[in-house]
Amino acid sequence: MEITQTPENALSASVVSAIINAPIEKVNIADWLLNLPDAEYQRCSINHIAAGVSATFDGTPMSINVETIGNALVVQHYVATVAQPDYCRMLSVSDTITASGRSKVQVLWELRAERIDDLTCRYTNTIHATATPEFMAFIKEHGISLAAAAQARQEASDAHNREETPNFAKSIENKALYGQYNLPF
Repeated sequence: MEITQTPENALSASVVSAIINAPIEKVNIADWLLNLPDAEYQRCSINHIAAGVSATFDGTPMSINVETIGNALVVQHYVATVAQPDYCRMLSVSDTITASGRSKVQVLWELRAERIDDLTCRYTNTIHATATPEFMAFIKEHGISLAAAAQARQEASDAHNREETPNFAKSIENKALYGQYNLPF
């Protein structure tokens, strides 16, 4: 069940955009994401470790991503709540592993393409991290305030998003124009 982000549980909100030099009619974010090869995911950020595609028991598509965010190893189990050519809404209860132990954070990942003109569109990568009750217990047990945890996550999430978003946009562009991954960007 999705947790609504409030000031009492917000860890981070990061929004970064980049230009895709392809017509919106050729862009298909859902197809790009749900067929993304592991190696293509890895080359979009130095912090990307692995990616794969799976499904829930009921057949809903999932993207499994392993990466580091700040000092945490994060295993994300993104379920596609919306998977359209111009918009994907992916929701994960992500495992976060640090030197202090393991917990869970809810991550909402939104990928959106919006038409600018006949030849270009804007790709926007939005990431919201929300503390789960398990995470709140974890930080309390370790004497960490929500404000301190949120500040660290916000800084790490922003840095990560600024790195991966332009590369995601180029990868989406290559898939839109040439139908391929692993092209230069």
